Amino acid sequence: MVIGGDSLIMSDPFDELPDDKVLPFTVEALDIRGRAVRLGPMMDQILRRHAYPDPVSELLGQAVTLAVLLGSALKFEGRFQIQTRADGPVDMLVVDFEAPDRVRGYARFDATRLVDGMTPAEVLGRGQLGLTIDQGNEMSRYQGIVALDGQGLEEAAQQYFRQSEQIPTRIRLAVGQVLQADGAGDLQPVWRAGGVMAQFMPTSPERQRMADLHPGDQPEGAEILQFGDDDAWTEARLLIETVEDHELIDPMLTSEELLYRLFHESGVVAFEAETVTAQCRCSRDRILSMIKGFPPSERREMVADDGMISVTCEFCSTRYDVAPEEAEI
Repeated sequence: MVIGGDSLIMSDPFDELPDDKVLPFTVEALDIRGRAVRLGPMMDQILRRHAYPDPVSELLGQAVTLAVLLGSALKFEGRFQIQTRADGPVDMLVVDFEAPDRVRGYARFDATRLVDGMTPAEVLGRGQLGLTIDQGNEMSRYQGIVALDGQGLEEAAQQYFRQSEQIPTRIRLAVGQVLQADGAGDLQPVWRAGGVMAQFMPTSPERQRMADLHPGDQPEGAEILQFGDDDAWTEARLLIETVEDHELIDPMLTSEELLYRLFHESGVVAFEAETVTAQCRCSRDRILSMIKGFPPSERREMVADDGMISVTCEFCSTRYDVAPEEAEI
């Protein structure tokens, strides 16, 4: 589909592009490539399964949205993982995106340290953000690390692309609750999330240079080379920065309409939308295999007072009850 000029031209009607979709796009006039994502039922499913306090749910929702934005760019079947280790109330956060379309995630937190009104950045604290690409057993894993210095996931991801990939990148993430009618017609709060990412990818590497940070320790009298951002990237970045949270989670605003608002003057081409689902990789067979991997003495210690071994998946909160004979005790 092509979005531009004074009209919105689409090959398919809006009702064929519901929530839980990733929409790749390009703005050739600005040398921009990007993706927009809107997550509805699948985001609500993930966060309601865990029933975390709202500040933790918002942070996990942002991480899931970021994983979908980045992981959906994989051109092979593999896994993209976001993991944080930090000193905030959420000391660990893990999100797995299994290409091409499955995502799961969980957070480990200290409820006693949570305070009403904390922002996701405050809940996260300081530490490290790891971005891992796993292409399977026969391929090497790639991991990038960026420091968390009190900034949020948006800023940390942008810092990663600046330092490791040298690709000018701007990301916006939003997570929140909206009221939605249930089967009985009553309004109930549901979780929604959205995100948009734009990357400046011109054919000329000289145009991709980003404004340099001041080195701070140069010798006296030394010349400091300064590179300003390309005008096209400056325009695209400023447009992305105008996106407000309510636009990203509004169920009445599609990704196509958002892109039209942002780039209609330059012309934007949106490609076929890709569906994403909330799906865990756990199963009863995997749980049995894990339990049988422990020595017999440790397996016997796992048996609870009710005579069963109970295991709850951290990612999807599914509980598995295993009889001792199944675990070969």
